[in-house]
Amino acid sequence: MDIAVLIFDDLTPLDMVGPVEVLSRVPGARIRMVAKKPGAIRTQSGVMGIIADHGLAEITRADILLLPGGPGARAMAEDEAVLDWVRRIHPATRWTTSVCTGALILGGAGLLRGLKATTHWASMDRLAGYGATPVQERVVVQDKIITAAGVSSGIDMALALVARIAGEDRAKAIQLRIEYDPQPPFDAGSVAKAGPAIVALAR
Repeated sequence: MDIAVLIFDDLTPLDMVGPVEVLSRVPGARIRMVAKKPGAIRTQSGVMGIIADHGLAEITRADILLLPGGPGARAMAEDEAVLDWVRRIHPATRWTTSVCTGALILGGAGLLRGLKATTHWASMDRLAGYGATPVQERVVVQDKIITAAGVSSGIDMALALVARIAGEDRAKAIQLRIEYDPQPPFDAGSVAKAGPAIVALAR
């Protein structure tokens, strides 16, 4: 199973690392990091470097396409070379997925028109501009397109995807292996729960 992950400068690391950690545990998975050109990219705030082994021209198909988000996703959503690549890859994928503002790249490629989709809460209004119907859910499945909300929801999305690919028992076993048992110290993980003062601070 070939999994292509688009990476770019200013991506949010967990958008990519969370799903990759889950999907890499599916038997037969081969994950390839793809960027406009091979080489190092720097994540959000320049904290982490990630190596892209492949340029866009080298990857012509994938069973799963993963588009993470982050501040750099807005530029990718307007980059015709990236958008053309997404449009070429998508028709033959089994699943085309995004995490956080990676949904804006799907939108820029014209793949969300008429579909429900989610993204980071602070970017929801942008989805409507691409012809999508924004919904505030952790994971949204529309045909073979799966969008996940902000950052940490990428793990949820990947587990849901594994269940569809390899069955719920495999997904549950992976959840246990990575000990994904969220028990956050605060109940402020959504706009509805955080309250106006915390939302303003987060913005």
